Amino acid sequence: MTSIEALINRQILKWETEKKLSAQAVPKPERPTSPIVTISRQSGSRGSYFGSRLAQRLGYQRLHRDAIDAICTSSGYVKRIVESLDDHHRSELALLVEGFFSGQMVDHSDYFRHLCHVVLSMSRLGGVVLMGRGGNFILGPHNGFHIRVICPFDQRVENLVRFRNISASEAKAEIEKTDAERRLFVSRLFKADIDDPRRYDLVINTSLMDVEDLVEMTSIGIKAKMNKLSHLEDE
Repeated sequence: MTSIEALINRQILKWETEKKLSAQAVPKPERPTSPIVTISRQSGSRGSYFGSRLAQRLGYQRLHRDAIDAICTSSGYVKRIVESLDDHHRSELALLVEGFFSGQMVDHSDYFRHLCHVVLSMSRLGGVVLMGRGGNFILGPHNGFHIRVICPFDQRVENLVRFRNISASEAKAEIEKTDAERRLFVSRLFKADIDDPRRYDLVINTSLMDVEDLVEMTSIGIKAKMNKLSHLEDE
């Protein structure tokens, strides 16, 4: 079993266990699910490190692109995640996915359909920091907390040279290639601009702030939004 498979199985097992415990428990007032956090980042912005530190702070599992792609290309993983939902949320999921595809999305591939099922399911199961794959565009403003991590180009080059031990020319080429791929992914699947600040709850510039301070600030923002959404639901 690869490290990615181990990570996926560990998280799905956690959700499956929580469902069993919930079914066995004495009925209580419904408790809000730990929200999903999505992170979109520019290459070299230290967004991945920020995501790891935020996940540790929240007690969540960080799922990177390779893990999400592995889930979405395995019908077995998708099935297990969807079945971790209770009956109400499973019925709701079917309606959400069909509504999503009846809108203006242009890609109807099996991968994209699985991606929507997985991300929407995770938003109901909670406790995940999702790196990339357009999670914020799938979930919309009323589900989860959405972050964009940016940094000036020159500093991003310096970050890759420092932390990846590559040359400046290699770093520039990688940043340009990765940024272009992510921009195309979002444009093709969601007809959206990855840099549109209106699609995020928080846009973070890491150039002059310490990651630990950013984690603290973001934790406060997540709590504030979840409280606001809870009050809106009560109304």
